[in-house]
Amino acid sequence: MSSSEDQISQRVPQHVAIIMDGNGRWAKAQGLSRLEGHKQGAKRLRDVIRWARDAGVKQVSLYGFSTENWKRPKLEVQGLMALIATMLSLETPKMMEEGARLLALGDISSLPWLVRKALKRAMNTTKGNTSVDVILCLNYGGQQEIIEGIKNFCSTFNTDAEKENALLKLTPESFTTCLNREDILPVDLLIRTGGEKRISNFHLWDAAYAELYFTDTNWPAYSESDLKAALDDYVSRERRFGKTSEQVQGDADE
Repeated sequence: MSSSEDQISQRVPQHVAIIMDGNGRWAKAQGLSRLEGHKQGAKRLRDVIRWARDAGVKQVSLYGFSTENWKRPKLEVQGLMALIATMLSLETPKMMEEGARLLALGDISSLPWLVRKALKRAMNTTKGNTSVDVILCLNYGGQQEIIEGIKNFCSTFNTDAEKENALLKLTPESFTTCLNREDILPVDLLIRTGGEKRISNFHLWDAAYAELYFTDTNWPAYSESDLKAALDDYVSRERRFGKTSEQVQGDADE
């Protein structure tokens, strides 16, 4: 590997978060039902995870079902839940072959029993895998996650004096430990498919310095070239984290 290729490989995002949008629009364009669009989108996951792993990405988080998605038509929600449970069972053997570990974010306790059972079984089966982490975000919302973190923080103190002292010492790093994000890295790159340009309550805390990438491609049609374009765009950006460009360049030269 050349020095330039090595520099590029070192700049590959470690955690890529994906809002998998456009299933319904893709289905409508094909004359199919929305649920069929979700089924096609679910099939796309395996390829995207493999492409990301092969590119050097360590974690891929997927917005499977948001806290707001309960507002959708009842039949669609029921179909989605059945699809999630089925896909988890079907994909677990493939995840074992690929060395993928499944993690979860969100209020899992509120999901249907079949989904919880399939999710826990898949997580337990794949817990020893190390090639890539797949973080499935179900019944997840960034605002809700932060509120739960505040509750976790406050629940650890017995007196107001203890709480006041802890608040004085509170930092973003220490607060992160209250968010139940063990083993999950900060988001480097957040991709949204389907043409919309918003983050929709996804990873509000850990995407604080994420690079955002939007594409018009609907999720079921997402290809390896689409992912490569997003990763190439990420590599081309200068991530300053509050520093000046000159400071960043100076750090790179050291």
